[in-house]
This record gives sequence, C-alpha cells and structure tokens, in this order.
Amino acid sequence: MPDSKPIIMVVDDEEEFVEALSERLEVRGLTVFKAFSGQQALEVLDKHRNTDVVILDVKMPGMDGIDTLREIKSRFPLIEVLMLTGHATVDTAIQGMKLGAYDYLMKPCEIDILMAKVQEAVKRKRDQERRIREAQVREAITDYGLE
Repeated sequence: MPDSKPIIMVVDDEEEFVEALSERLEVRGLTVFKAFSGQQALEVLDKHRNTDVVILDVKMPGMDGIDTLREIKSRFPLIEVLMLTGHATVDTAIQGMKLGAYDYLMKPCEIDILMAKVQEAVKRKRDQERRIREAQVREAITDYGLE
C-alpha cells in the first residue's frame, strides 16, 4: 500500500507568509492546513488528527510557538513539529528541541531545505505509527494464544 499524501499544517500570525508557504507546499504534492494562531492550530488539529507535521512560527501574539509546541506534543505526541522563525535565539531553539520539536529552521528558509525536513519528519512519524501498530498486532497475537 503506497503512503498517503503528507498532511502538513502551517502556523504563523503573518497571513501572507502562511498563504505563500502553503501554496509552495501544495505545488509539491502536500495537503496543507493553515492556522494563524496557536489556539487556532489546536482547533485544526482536533479536526485533522492525521496531520503529519506542523510548521510552527515561534513568535506569535497570544499563545506563542513554544506554548503551542508544548500543547501539541501533549495532545498529539506523534505529530512532528518544525519550528520556523526569524527571531531565533539559542535558548529558544534549545527549549523547543527539549519540548520535542523535530527541528528548528530560520526564516527565510529555502523551500528545498524545508521540504527535506518535512519529508524526514513525515517518515519519522509514519515509522513510529507503524512500530506501534506492529506492537499492537504482536500483543493481540500473544493475548489470543495465536503464536
């Protein structure tokens, strides 16, 4: 069975950036959802739990990227998160990585570099999902004495 099309969400309070990046990702064959705040991102993820990767800006009003990352990893632990910002500090990058971000990229980021990171993150998420399914099958086989 071929892998399904990757599902990505772009989260940034800069609407023009979200629209432009989303279009560039869609042209490359990705399904893209958009959110313009951390809270909106969580609402979109509640509806689209099969999202593979979130591309998340760090600096946003209200719920910032670090708080949004913390909440995403708490509620949707398998979703990979790429932090993207034009205002990076080493401390923020370290904090994001400790909270489970897959990687941390600076704006502006070349689309080829971003696509490579997205593809790596999608592969990691889907590999984790596959390992979980395989473990569940092994457990079911053992539980029902089908070994």
